[in-house]
Amino acid sequence: MRNVSNRTFNELIHINFLSESIIVFLIIAKLSAQHIYVNMKFSIVTFILLSISQILNAQVQNEYVVSFENAVHHEAQIKATFPNIQPGTFSVRMSRTSPGRYALHEFAKNVYDVKVTDGSGNELLYTRPNLHQWDITGHDGTVIVTYTLFGDRADGTYSQIDETHAHLNIPATFMYAPMLRERPVKVTFNNRQDLNWKIATQLIILGGDSFLAPNLDYFMDSPVELSNHTIRSFNVTSGNAEYEIKLALHHEGTEEEADQYIAQIEQVVLEQQKIFGDLPNFEYGEYVFLACYLPHVSGDGMEHRNSTVLTSTTALANDTTYRNLGTVSHEFFHAWNIERIRPGSLEPFDYEEANLSGELWFGEGFTSYYDDLVLCRAGIITPETFIQNLTRTYNYVWNSPALAYYNPIEMSKKAPFYDAATSIDAMNRTNTFVSYYSYGSMLALALDLSLRSDKDELTLDDYMKLLWTKYGKTNTFYTIENLYLTLREYAGETLADNFFENYIYDSKVPNLKKGLNSMAYFLKSNAKKAYMGLALKFNDQDMAVITDYVKKNSPAYKAGLTKGDVLLAIGNQTFSTQEQYEAVLAGLKPGKEVMVTYLRRGEEKKAEVRLAENPTKEIVPYTKPTEKALLNRAKWLNIVEAEETEVPQEEEKN
Repeated sequence: MRNVSNRTFNELIHINFLSESIIVFLIIAKLSAQHIYVNMKFSIVTFILLSISQILNAQVQNEYVVSFENAVHHEAQIKATFPNIQPGTFSVRMSRTSPGRYALHEFAKNVYDVKVTDGSGNELLYTRPNLHQWDITGHDGTVIVTYTLFGDRADGTYSQIDETHAHLNIPATFMYAPMLRERPVKVTFNNRQDLNWKIATQLIILGGDSFLAPNLDYFMDSPVELSNHTIRSFNVTSGNAEYEIKLALHHEGTEEEADQYIAQIEQVVLEQQKIFGDLPNFEYGEYVFLACYLPHVSGDGMEHRNSTVLTSTTALANDTTYRNLGTVSHEFFHAWNIERIRPGSLEPFDYEEANLSGELWFGEGFTSYYDDLVLCRAGIITPETFIQNLTRTYNYVWNSPALAYYNPIEMSKKAPFYDAATSIDAMNRTNTFVSYYSYGSMLALALDLSLRSDKDELTLDDYMKLLWTKYGKTNTFYTIENLYLTLREYAGETLADNFFENYIYDSKVPNLKKGLNSMAYFLKSNAKKAYMGLALKFNDQDMAVITDYVKKNSPAYKAGLTKGDVLLAIGNQTFSTQEQYEAVLAGLKPGKEVMVTYLRRGEEKKAEVRLAENPTKEIVPYTKPTEKALLNRAKWLNIVEAEETEVPQEEEKN
């Protein structure tokens, strides 16, 4: 999520302060971007890489050297050299944001023992105008900064350093100079050969353990995994180019599991390629999945220009490893949607302030719709599992009180409050926020079904492909209006106007009945079941604790129940497990008034609760679908025919 991701190499060549040798490098890089070298013999490729290395060694570039002698205590030693600096105050910073994230992250808190010298080794003074910046004076045209970095969280945002790996997110690791944003960056890792570490990254290999980024933005977007990882790969042809898709897998599993996993990743990649018609232009000929599946990492996925970070505690031997593949699917889809089909609100990416975007319902949400859909089409999950997941998301989104306050654009702009952001005060998330991931995925479902049922041979796939052609391939940032006008172009004014007026600029709930019926599914009502509107969890004492703020206007809300209350009984019936609680509720009918006994801060209280109809619904297949509906379903989910599930015939009319 950077400037370089959407700027052509021709544009870079015209930056007036670049020297002739940098221009030569960019010309070579442009050839690389067109993948001419992919079909060349190895000797020619080697010659080009050596030429790049020789050119850059003679160039003005910022350089970093990183060492990990004290990895056991989660420390790295970093030396940053900034040459050819103009006279006056020179500032370096730690970023407060990270490409792919939208909230603030105070990376400077893990930097200490900072020392600054000039090119001759003379110590320089610096001041701290804020917590993230070092202002340096008295230099001789070169500034060298050394510091210690502490890192002990492995995910897509932070860094973790120990004797198993150095998992580095660049903004969390390296100081940078804002005024040198366009300058190339070279980084050398003093690798732990004693730990059999290898290096995986999307950075350009210069030889040995040195790597290059053409500018700061590409550098900040290039995570690095140093570990004793396993490498797997496959090649994919796209147009006249061939790309290598790599997996750098750091896990405790077997070689056979790695083989199976890369085969499944290949299925995902090929299925997504079908949607857009071709792969993105991976500028240096390859795309890298940096996967850490270890007990001591934190679950996450983070997209980048030509790579992605995947972290999970779920081992590949686990029966739920398909969840890891869901992250693979989501992040690789971002190689098109967000990385290249990119909202203008995220450009240029700001390393000092939160990045605000009203398009995340599309960038993250439509991607979330496709992550499971692709797994289904690839045969990795069943249509039943896909529909079950849709059902859960449907009820989470469309039954949220938050829709009364925010439309999807406004919900997207709340990302800095929720996107891995931290705070210590409570937030009324239950009633005021719906994840733009989930919200957008339901909007994508609604649009896809509407296109497939209202217009012959129209699909969300082809709408995405049109956006890819108009904005992704041309490196043109889009706005919400562009999304709207492109939908008008593709599906006509009526459908586009209705979709954007009601569901994007407003927060109305779409009617999915027609669309689902066209796929031989329907929404089965649970209105005959009693509903209270609260979330319970049983603690170690088998007591039912309300774990979240109660949904606004639900029976429990109206009765005055709230988070932290402990339910003791409904009427004269008690319960000590979730199953017993659900059985008690199942024995009651909507509209009935019941006395609820509960504890609040140790004091026993009672409240009269009028039970309501359960607002949740289930997406259920018809028992006697038409051939046309089955054909529609098969095209949508890439299946031969839908499985029939027995449900009461009269409920099929709902």
